[in-house]
This record gives sequence, C-alpha cells and structure tokens, in this order.
Amino acid sequence: MKWKSLLFVVILHLISMTWAESARVQASDTKQRSAQPRAERRQEVAEMHQQEMEATKADLEKMKASLAQMKANLLTIRERNELDRWRNNVDLWDVMVGHMDRMLKHMESLEPGIKDPGAAGPVPAPTGGKPQ
Repeated sequence: MKWKSLLFVVILHLISMTWAESARVQASDTKQRSAQPRAERRQEVAEMHQQEMEATKADLEKMKASLAQMKANLLTIRERNELDRWRNNVDLWDVMVGHMDRMLKHMESLEPGIKDPGAAGPVPAPTGGKPQ
C-alpha cells in the first residue's frame, strides 16, 4: 500500500513540474514577443492597413459595378410594383456604396499617421523664446 501511495505522490509531483515548466515557457515566449521593437510592429500594422485598404478598394469597385448593373436593369422593368421594389433596393445600395466610399477616403486620409505616427499632425512652430 505504501508503494502505491508513493507512486501516486511521485506522479502528481511530475505532473505539477510539467505544468510549471510549460507556464515558464509560455511566459518567456510572451516576454520575447512583447520585446519586439516598436518600429517592426509599426511596419506590420502599416502593411496590414495597406492590405485592408486594397481589399476594401476592390470590394468597393465590385459593388459600384453591381450597382451600375442594377440601375441599368431598372430600365427593363415594366411592372409598377416590381419597379418600385427595385428602385428602393437601388436607393439602399446607392447609400451603402456612398457610405463605404466616404469611409475608404477617411481611411486613406489616416494612412500617413499609420505609416509614421509623427507625420499625422502638423509640426508645431518654434516659439522663439528661451527655455526657462
């Protein structure tokens, strides 16, 4: 009976040591990732932003083409109820595409600040006074 108890304690001890080691390894990995230089992180963010901008531009162009096709299809509809339904749909998508276009332009205006946070705002003019 003592051997079984001793074996059980040894197994528990080994399991706890394994958990402690894995926690230590995870902590050191976290430290290494957080020690990544800020310039590298800024570059990664700028690249992700650029990829997102390109994808959004492509989506917007597809939406504009689809909307133009929908507007062209309005001319072929003869039934009054169907025409009203399609006009409402076109109006909704027109507003949505316009909103997305404005948001894309806003994101583009933020682009210099993402590439270089110091470039986001104007540089203050020197006051000409002596420091006290």
